[in-house]
This record gives sequence, C-alpha cells and structure tokens, in this order.
Amino acid sequence: MTAARSLAAGTFTDRGPVRLVPDARRVVAQLFLPGQEGSAPGASRAAGVVDRCLALDEQQAGDLLAEIVASHGTRHRAFRELLEEHFAAVAHRIEGAAALSATRRQLIGAYFTQEYAVEAAALFNPSVVAHPVQDAGPGRLRIVMSARAVGEGHVSSLVFRTGTLDLGRPGAGPELVMDPVSPYATTGRLRTTLIEGTRLRHEAGLAGVDVESMEFVLDGLPPHFTTVELDLALDRLSAQKLTRIHTQETAGLLRRLAHAWYGIEFAPATELSERTLMPQIPAESHGVEDVRFVRFTEDDGTSTLLATYTAYDGRNVQVRRLETADFRSFRSSTLTGEAATNKGMALFPRRIAGRYLALSRWDRENITVASSADGHHWPEATVVQTPTQPWELIQLGNCGSPIETPAGWLVLTHGVGPMRRYSIGALLLDLDDPTRVIGQLRRPLHAPAEDERDGYVPNVVYSCGALLHGQTLLIPYGCSDSRITTTILDLRAVLDLLVPTVPTTGPPTNPERRHP
Repeated sequence: MTAARSLAAGTFTDRGPVRLVPDARRVVAQLFLPGQEGSAPGASRAAGVVDRCLALDEQQAGDLLAEIVASHGTRHRAFRELLEEHFAAVAHRIEGAAALSATRRQLIGAYFTQEYAVEAAALFNPSVVAHPVQDAGPGRLRIVMSARAVGEGHVSSLVFRTGTLDLGRPGAGPELVMDPVSPYATTGRLRTTLIEGTRLRHEAGLAGVDVESMEFVLDGLPPHFTTVELDLALDRLSAQKLTRIHTQETAGLLRRLAHAWYGIEFAPATELSERTLMPQIPAESHGVEDVRFVRFTEDDGTSTLLATYTAYDGRNVQVRRLETADFRSFRSSTLTGEAATNKGMALFPRRIAGRYLALSRWDRENITVASSADGHHWPEATVVQTPTQPWELIQLGNCGSPIETPAGWLVLTHGVGPMRRYSIGALLLDLDDPTRVIGQLRRPLHAPAEDERDGYVPNVVYSCGALLHGQTLLIPYGCSDSRITTTILDLRAVLDLLVPTVPTTGPPTNPERRHP
C-alpha cells in the first residue's frame, strides 16, 4: 500500500485490483402470471395456459420438461422444487390437480416461471461490514459487501459478496481478496414477523387513523403479534361497525402498515453470495436501494447488524430499517419522523448519551445528525455541514455510517458539483457531541478518475459504507452507477488531510439549524 504520508486529497493513490462487475448470467426464478405483466396489465390468462398444457400428451410433456431442465436447471438451485412451487401457486385453477404426475406439475410450473437477471444493468453503491463468522486467522478479517444491483425495468435489489481483508506481512501491505461468487441467485422465502404494537400505534397515529377504533383493535392484542392475530382483531372491529365510525378505513390502514413489516429467510444450504433481497411490498415495488450496513453495539456489549435503505415505489421514497444477525434471516420495517423522510440515512454504530443517532439528509442538501429515543422514530435533526466547496455546491450526503476513531467520528461524505459530478469527501465529528465538526476536507478525497467516469450514470463515485480494520481503511465504491472498485488507505493518512475546524467568536457563518 502507498505510504501514509503520500496520500493527497483529490485522488486515491492506491486503488486495489478488485473490480466487481454485473453478471447477467445470475438469474432468479420468479412466478410469472400471463396476462398480468406489469408492462401490459389485463385479465389473467392462467386458465387458458393450463388447458393447453394439459392437452399435451405424456410423451410431449416429458420431452418438453427434459429440455427445460437441461437448459435452465443448472442456473438455479433446486430447480424442480421451484417449478413445483410455481405449480402450487396456480393449482387452484386445475380440476384434479392432486392426481397430476410430477412431470405434468413441473411442466405447468415452468409455464408460470420467468427468469430475472438481477444484475443485468448495473452493480454499484457497496457497503462493507465484518462477516459474522471470523475464521480466517490472525491479521485477516472476513468481510461481507452488500451492493445495489439493477435489472430489467430499473428495479434495484440487494446482493452480497464476501472476501478477506489481509493486513499482510510487514512491508507487503494490506490486500483484499474476494471469494468466488455462487452461480446461483436465490430470493429466499417471505416470512411473517412479529409486529410491535407500540410502533404500529405510533405509525397509525402519524397516518391519521381514527384513534378510538385503533385503540379498540390494539388494546386487545399482546405487545407483539402476527398479522393473523391482527386480522382476528380487525374482524372484531368489523362486527361493531354499526356503533363505531371509520371501521373500514381503520382496518385498511392497520393492515397496510402491518404488512409493511416482513421477514426474509434463506435456506442454510445457500451461499451468502447467492442471497438476493428483492422488492417485497408496494413501497419497494421499483427498488431496494443504497443499503448502508453497520454493526450496532448495545450498551451491554451485544451487537447485531443493522442497515437503512431506500424503498422506492416509482414515485415516492421511504426510509426503512433492515436487521440481521447472520445474513440468512432478515427483518424489514419502516422508519418514521421528519428526519427519516429522504434518501441517504446512516446509523451510528452505538448510542451516544443514551440516544440513537444517524446521519441524515432530510432537507435534500445538507448533512445532518438525527436523534431518536428508540432507533425507529426520528423526529429531529441538526445540520452539521452545508455545501460550501465548489465540488459540493449542489448537495451533500453521507457515504455510510460514521467510523469511530480515537480522533473522532470519521464520516465519508459525497458532494455533488458541476456536471452532476459526485465526489467522495470526509468530515471528523466530535466523539461526545457528533453535531460538532472538528475537521473537514477542503478538496475531495476522491473525484471520478478518467476510467471511472463512464457508466449507467456518468461521473459518479459513491459508497454506502467503509470499514476500519486496525489502521487500515477499506473503502468500496461504485463507479458511475455501473460497477464496483475498492481502495485501501491508511487511516492516519486520511486523518492528516482533515483541516481542523476553528471555532468562531462571533455569529457562525452557517448557524445551527434544527428541524423539529
């Protein structure tokens, strides 16, 4: 690695050899309903398709299924089981479905299956954290890199890669080695998850629910409940519709909010690099975007992996929270509050003075620090940096969660300048009061190099999270919203570039602003 003192702001002096590019060969198998495609909505043609499949004789059906398995089976884990699942989804349209042969069932399933290439268009905006399983030996850190993948229709999903950051022998320098990627892409199974009554009550109140009807429903439920239990409680509300107002509206709102809580679970046999989180709810219909992971440590020393991400429905954005302990089971829920109303939220890795903190850009152009009592509702934020340098005059934002160092909270930032060029910068925040900036760059740490300017969205370098291992800072970043590369820097070299912020004696140029 380049010596620490030789790092100069404006360009990374040591970009590693890692280059991750989208692979259109990695496809998931999705349920396909003829006549109900998003591009051509209409009545289902399922019955006609099934009838035509049943009209094939056994020889034709067997030959056709064998051809399908030969051409597609190697692209999917447990391919025949997938076909059986998709058959089961339409079996209610088939008289005597239980008596059909496995060949006939799987063939019908194939007609109701489509492949979707999750990375066909782009792979970018990575975040990196330590792997939950560390077995690589001294000086070596197993890592998990998440990334935003874009496929047909500009729909974004979350994918993963794994690797090892090796600090190396003295004089050799650190090195990142990525693991081979599974040939499969797997979407996991949607699972119900427990709903927290207090949070649902709060979300419903913000949405303007009829309080009396809501309290009738939620007061009859335990503190944590499932959507099945909620449905039973809503049935009891419906039975009183003659003496209560807005029962139908209350039931619809509570169901919509509750179903926005969901879990995804992957089979233990799946490799991490094949696990793919695709949109699951209406708020995510056009994308799961820019996930920022961080290992969050509680005051008692226990920790879990948390992330914030942007859900996009084609018109609106919603900030959501993702939780996992092992990258096999995930839980997703909604964040609320004015400070959680725009893209680019990133959690601090621990509480400070008893409160959860997060970097936010609720006002669309400034870096702010948001505060929350429970980590879910974010009512306020304090502006800590406004655009002042030529390379950031359009807007500022973060490049992932703050990294704790003895000198302060290191925050990688992004600034948008002329020609909509995105560059990576840095801030240093006070450890005890992160709303106080104690150091910042006058020039970007990295602007797009000549070989990074071309892509799906030109002139962009952007990261959703870096990782510190000893004194080694690993920064993965997306190049022009198309591919991923990495750089490995010495933390001390980065800190040396930060210009101390000098307190003023008079009124500040950019007075602190809070958003209630």
